[in-house]
Amino acid sequence: MQNQLSGSYSPYLLQHANNPVFWQIWDNENTAKAKQTGKLLIISIGYAACHWCHVMEKECFEDNDVAAVMNTHFTSFKIDREEFPVIDAYYMQALQLMTKQGGWPLNIVALPNGLPVWGATYVPKEQWIDVLEQLNDLFQTNPEKMYDYAEKLKNGIELANNTLEIYPKEPSNFNLEPLLTNWKKSFDSEFGGYLRAPKFMMPTNLNFLYQFSIENNDSFIRNHVELTLTKMAYGGLFDVIEGGFSRYSVDHKWHIPHFEKMLYDNAQLLTTYSNAYLTSNNVLYKEIVTKTVQFLLTNWQDTSGGFYAAYDADSYNTDDKLQEGAYYFWKKEELKQLIDKEEWELFSEVFSINTDGFWHEADAFVLFQKDDINTISKKFDRNAEQVLQLKSTWEQVLFKNRQKRKKPLLDNKIIVSWNALLLSGLLSAKKIIPSKELDDVINNLADFLQFKAYQNDHLGHTYKKDTIYIDGNLDDYAFTIEAFIHLFNHTQKIEHLQFAKSLLFQAMDFFFDEQQVFFKSGKNKAIGTIFEIEDNVIPSANALMSRNLFYLGIIFKNNYFMTLAREMTNRIIGQIEYASAFSEWLTNDLIFNRTFEYIIVKNGTKEEVESINKKNTFKIILDNSLNLPILGDYKNQDKKFQVCNLNSCRIQTNDITEIN
Repeated sequence: MQNQLSGSYSPYLLQHANNPVFWQIWDNENTAKAKQTGKLLIISIGYAACHWCHVMEKECFEDNDVAAVMNTHFTSFKIDREEFPVIDAYYMQALQLMTKQGGWPLNIVALPNGLPVWGATYVPKEQWIDVLEQLNDLFQTNPEKMYDYAEKLKNGIELANNTLEIYPKEPSNFNLEPLLTNWKKSFDSEFGGYLRAPKFMMPTNLNFLYQFSIENNDSFIRNHVELTLTKMAYGGLFDVIEGGFSRYSVDHKWHIPHFEKMLYDNAQLLTTYSNAYLTSNNVLYKEIVTKTVQFLLTNWQDTSGGFYAAYDADSYNTDDKLQEGAYYFWKKEELKQLIDKEEWELFSEVFSINTDGFWHEADAFVLFQKDDINTISKKFDRNAEQVLQLKSTWEQVLFKNRQKRKKPLLDNKIIVSWNALLLSGLLSAKKIIPSKELDDVINNLADFLQFKAYQNDHLGHTYKKDTIYIDGNLDDYAFTIEAFIHLFNHTQKIEHLQFAKSLLFQAMDFFFDEQQVFFKSGKNKAIGTIFEIEDNVIPSANALMSRNLFYLGIIFKNNYFMTLAREMTNRIIGQIEYASAFSEWLTNDLIFNRTFEYIIVKNGTKEEVESINKKNTFKIILDNSLNLPILGDYKNQDKKFQVCNLNSCRIQTNDITEIN
């Protein structure tokens, strides 16, 4: 046996290709062989941008003593969680049941059949060796005990995925108010987000809360979301020099990020900030969208039209050693060499080159804006526009200097689900920063998803070197269907809608469980079946499938789709205890039962469609010249615009301002 990882497409697996551990690639052939050998399995799961994955590799997996134990007594698998999210989800559920904790690296010891018996995240060398030796001794002397435990754990995981048991019936009377009351108690009134650290951005929460606040004229919630968006933009979490958000903040102020940048975060936040700008007209939000789009186009766009997955948290410092955040933090001495002396005091105030912005761990500063520009300008008796211009100039100076540094390690996998989130995000960004360049990027990304990510009559999950090398999961289908419904809203090209519809039928075939009345996460059972219902850092694929069914059911007059959409959502919202984990389901309730409308345009121009899109979130736009079932009753409409719901049309007008 030997280390197999050199033949992998995954940058994460390639990072481990020279380890002395005999890492095996996760596939049907290798798992079958491992079962036959009768050894315990080590299943180590991580991702390329994961800082603690690198730490454990250096301490454990590069060590010959550790490798000797692993190679002698175990069959070891290294898995990229972004390639196999369903496998990752299964073993993460196991870890959480065993330890009440989660995170990466995710290290599982399992029976030869793959059933888990032990798990942990980061483990230092001596403890890792000790645990492995104890587990191997127990397996040799008392295997029945381990098999009994594994069976009980398996039953626990199955129970956690029994949607019939957890979400048994539709509610008779759903009341959102108690959920919102409890939710508000967790709001951080000073820095936004929640009263805890680390702080994750959670776009799914922000999107629902903002839409709810607008629909219900709730100024408290709206102010909280806008405070959150502003403080996130000020914090070191957002890279003010090049654009793009890191994955989360380790502190409550959004100051020190865990420095990896992920495509899925930035894709979703394009939608969040674009929608907030359209409502608030806060130019800061437009700046965030502009910088983030530029970051993505400059750093992560592939020639295929797709976008790469992530930047690592670690990069090489001036001593040519990997260090977390090295690409992003600044020493005061180097800043003083770059900024004019007469502006140093103002610069230091804008970017907190003081105790507020100091990061003790690196003995350096992470740029952090504590106050808004108007407040800072008044303090220095300066014109706010002048200070904004200076800030922009400083950012350009720092950008030029930063280009001399070595960039973080790039994970150049192209993940279909994340690219679908990006297509939706770019379509939102197009509403506030329209350009020919952005149109081309959107068209190329849509073509990538439709013609390259879709091969051999199915959608893929990961793409590299002109090849789909892992099949698509529910996330890939759900997010791509949603993106193409959004795309149709902008283009009014029926082929985009037909592609979404064809993917929906495939998703029903591949993933829908008629007994559970929800969609399983993956096609193949592998070890166990996972139904992911709750939102996480990405939306619940089941929630989006419910919404996709609803929209396409209306457009194509498919009553089964509409009925199933409502049943899925109603079963969930009737059992919600903590609203923050179910934002997309609550958004569904908002759309299905309160706000859904479609707008029919008679011979609409591109400009008219774009104007309607800007002001009408969650509404479907339909040109009445299209051959769609829903339009059968509207072919002879007199007025230019009609705004309708499932029962009637409340507006019929020739004046576009009446619907905007």
